[in-house]
Amino acid sequence: MTRKSRWLIAGGVVIAAALIISFLLMWKPAIAPVSPPAPTSFDARTRLAGARVVALGDCIVCHTAKGGKPFAGGLPLATPFGTIYATNITPDVGTGIGDWSLEAFTRALRYGVARDGHLLYPAFPYIHFTRMSDPDISAAYAYLMTREPVKATAPANDLIFPLNFRPLLGFWNVLFLHPGAQQPDASKDTEWNRGKLLVDGLGHCASCHSPLNLIGGEKSGHAFDGGIVDGWEAPALNALGAAPKPWTREQLVTYLRTGRAGEHGAAAGPMLPVTRDLATVPEEDVQAIATYVLSIQKAQPGATHATGSAVDSTSPEVQRGATLFAASCAQCHGPDAPMQSIGERPTLAFSTAVNAATPRNAIQMMLIGNGWHGEDSMNYMPAFNQIYNDQQIADLASYIRATYSQRGAWQDIEAMAAKLRKEDDAR
Repeated sequence: MTRKSRWLIAGGVVIAAALIISFLLMWKPAIAPVSPPAPTSFDARTRLAGARVVALGDCIVCHTAKGGKPFAGGLPLATPFGTIYATNITPDVGTGIGDWSLEAFTRALRYGVARDGHLLYPAFPYIHFTRMSDPDISAAYAYLMTREPVKATAPANDLIFPLNFRPLLGFWNVLFLHPGAQQPDASKDTEWNRGKLLVDGLGHCASCHSPLNLIGGEKSGHAFDGGIVDGWEAPALNALGAAPKPWTREQLVTYLRTGRAGEHGAAAGPMLPVTRDLATVPEEDVQAIATYVLSIQKAQPGATHATGSAVDSTSPEVQRGATLFAASCAQCHGPDAPMQSIGERPTLAFSTAVNAATPRNAIQMMLIGNGWHGEDSMNYMPAFNQIYNDQQIADLASYIRATYSQRGAWQDIEAMAAKLRKEDDAR
């Protein structure tokens, strides 16, 4: 037998062993379907508690497609590995979870396993939901089972090979799924422990606000260091103390409940619908979240001074940006704009996006804006993607950085604008 043949056989044995191990890790028995429970079988108190749990978990945000029925799925979730489509979690029997028992629902939240036994992709944050209490899970089940059933099948996921091979999730779960209730810290008070449970568990904040490793797991040792979601930067939650105006607890509570904070700015992108959910829960929940988040602040080297080369305010791009700003932005964001006081819009000098290490969110705000939300016009900003080209967006960003931030110049702004515009158009 030649050396090449031996290597081929050895390679085949390794692949076969990996497939067998993957199957053993992946295989879970199906849980028998049930008849949809009657809405009247759940009491009003439990349904109300469920509404609170579902809002804190942001379930409607991910499980509702643009223009679709609530909780009916179909929303495309962009990942570095392709697109995953959110599933239907209405009580429809054919396409939703209408034939799921509480046992099946609990297993999905705790272990990422569907009723029929297949493993769920971790875009569904079961690695955080696994910390949920039994009463919270039961309440969420009661609430969802009393929603309007919607017959809607989500499109097939579009993932790159081999990540579209579900058995690999068995290995992924070994690395990142750690089931078990979160134990309270006896050295902390009740509010802090409640906040930690909401942030780490039901609220799954680290899913968006942490960087991911090469296989899509939250990078070890970098929780809350910031991440990228749907083309937007989810800022580092442990750097709020290093903002030009450090966040206070009261400001963070207001921001999480209203989508705006007087000395910081307005929520946009994926965060905006989260704040609309948090507006519906008891304020004590949001206060607990804010208390915990502000307790995890870390020193940020270089945060108080410019990073990178200084912005040349006389450069051609900054001068062109000044003209564009006067034409399209100064009415709301200029120093003499009435909306600065009437609308409680903060100066751009305090903006998280303007002071960020990259121009990503500033560009996205200019390209996408903040849509009109009826009478709640406070967070409105028009989109400029059909008005300004990539160079003009870059010029505006250069002017804003030079005028309103003490930090260093952004690099390759036009290239990022072109990239983000292409990604936004594909969504």
